Amino acid sequence: MTISRVVVDLGERSYPVLIGHGAVSEINSVLPKTAKRAVIITQKNINFTVKPDVPCFTVLIGDGEQHKSLQTIEFVSQKFAEFGLTREDVVIGLGGGMVTDVAGYAAASWHRGTAVVHVATSLVGMVDAAIGGKTGVNTGAGKNLIGAFWQPRGVICDLDALSTLPANEMRCGLGEVAKYHFLSGDDLLKLEMPERVARCVKIKAEIVSSDEREGGRRALLNYGHTLGHALERSSDFSLAHGEAVAIGMVFAAHLARVMGRIDQARVDQHYKVIGEVYGLKVKPENKVDRAELIRLMRGDKKAVSGLTFVLDGRSGIETVKDVSEAQLHQAFDAMQLEEK
Repeated sequence: MTISRVVVDLGERSYPVLIGHGAVSEINSVLPKTAKRAVIITQKNINFTVKPDVPCFTVLIGDGEQHKSLQTIEFVSQKFAEFGLTREDVVIGLGGGMVTDVAGYAAASWHRGTAVVHVATSLVGMVDAAIGGKTGVNTGAGKNLIGAFWQPRGVICDLDALSTLPANEMRCGLGEVAKYHFLSGDDLLKLEMPERVARCVKIKAEIVSSDEREGGRRALLNYGHTLGHALERSSDFSLAHGEAVAIGMVFAAHLARVMGRIDQARVDQHYKVIGEVYGLKVKPENKVDRAELIRLMRGDKKAVSGLTFVLDGRSGIETVKDVSEAQLHQAFDAMQLEEK
């Protein structure tokens, strides 16, 4: 049993990400030594278990983005109080990206900062959501607009958990994996799944280590997310995150082409990796409300100066500000996204 170890290097707050089949057996190695008890935050549909060597109390939260809310944080916090969780103890987020976002934010808020460890059970969680310390919940105004940067003490990516996922959840994760093809330029397809996950983790760890609070380079991890988040919200989250990001990356490629940043061959490469290799959707199934999507994209957390996108270019992926609505419509047209 080989377990890979990738360190997110943040000085005194550095932590390991352990990747491999059976990695959950290492859970006690990443718990704070002060912890006398743990609260495990998970969901009813998570068919994976963790058994740390401290007394545990399990809190189940709802499934679905509507439960990624301040009301859920209040519910979880009440359970912390009932169990007597102290600042010296630990919260364990056991699940996919929604669970680790909620667990992380609840831990950051409880006693103004309680340790958290993530056990990622989804591919999205393993290669993205559980790593980097970004936590948060949604509001009517937008996705992940309320939250905190709160780094975990450790992250466990046990690949055995992937066998418990339904096919749509695996596709969701593949959307985030595909993102790393364009961020790194690596041929990830040459790697078996354990090595591919470890490589994605290493890429994200390196970016987070250089820009913890998304002041610059870390924003590149949002490639495909500007339209992706808008599509999620406009579909009332019936479109899964990774699938929305996949469509968002194709749109970003068309937008970069419209702006003269890349050529058609690079756009075609996006279709090949996302559509042919990973078998993901490259456009929404239904006609779209362009005006609504543009309104939602204006509310994206990156949009500090007009419409802001992460786009491909001759120098690689970078953040581009002040994109015009006319350019968006040209990209919509090129992508053949018809209006309702």
